[in-house]
Amino acid sequence: MNRLISYQEKNTWIHRLSGTTKLLFFQLWCLTSALTYDTRVLLVMIVISGTIYVMSRTEWRQVSMVFKAVMFFMILNLILIFFFAPYQGCEIYGSRTDLVHLFGHYTITKEQLFYEFNVMIKYFTVIPAVFIFLVTTDPSELAASMNRIGISYTISYSVAIALRYIPDIQDDFRRIRNAQEARGIEMSRKAKLLDRIKRTALIIFPLLFSTMERIDVVSNAVELRGFGKKKKRTWYSMRPLLRNDYAVLAFSVLFMAASLILTFHDGSRFYNPFI
Repeated sequence: MNRLISYQEKNTWIHRLSGTTKLLFFQLWCLTSALTYDTRVLLVMIVISGTIYVMSRTEWRQVSMVFKAVMFFMILNLILIFFFAPYQGCEIYGSRTDLVHLFGHYTITKEQLFYEFNVMIKYFTVIPAVFIFLVTTDPSELAASMNRIGISYTISYSVAIALRYIPDIQDDFRRIRNAQEARGIEMSRKAKLLDRIKRTALIIFPLLFSTMERIDVVSNAVELRGFGKKKKRTWYSMRPLLRNDYAVLAFSVLFMAASLILTFHDGSRFYNPFI
């Protein structure tokens, strides 16, 4: 069954890494992407992200729908940036080169296009990392890893349960949709878009009820077992750090340090090709 953004066990070196390693790498990677607007750094990050994505053997069908949704919001974000701040790039880079006048005071400039290009590629540096992290990390091991770096085990376990039940919620959605189609309610692409949206929205209520029932069962189960009574707990799924883990952590720290040095060496986090 096609499940979106769910863990799949595979024999790759990325899957064999400790959850702690992947969690720290993900945090450092996202922090580096957030801090820099240096186009050179971002392009290198895209290449590394794409390479790791291929090496993780992540199936496109797992992430295609989520990727399309992210792309929609990314394009919407870029349009809103231009609508509310059409000359933000000019302010950042200290110059203005007009290309096309649209209407009113809206003019497309090289500086604005370059700024929004950097915003766009920042998405592409993080998106593969998110997919890789989610599909290569066992939720139970993720909980152990979060606790290992100092996060409360109750919070860690809650995150693990949420990730573990995402595929189950997807299965419930498909079962309800199939039941509706068996009753003659067309929900495929044959129906009009507006009708599909309305009919899909009707699935939310039974899906919500089934999810609340599942939450109640899990809550009662952990409460009956005395979960949260003690300050610490042991973890069955925790992996020790091996040679590859230390190598990845060292690369993450060194890459972040080198990226930030290159970014801020001139006192600004924006690479300016218009000087």
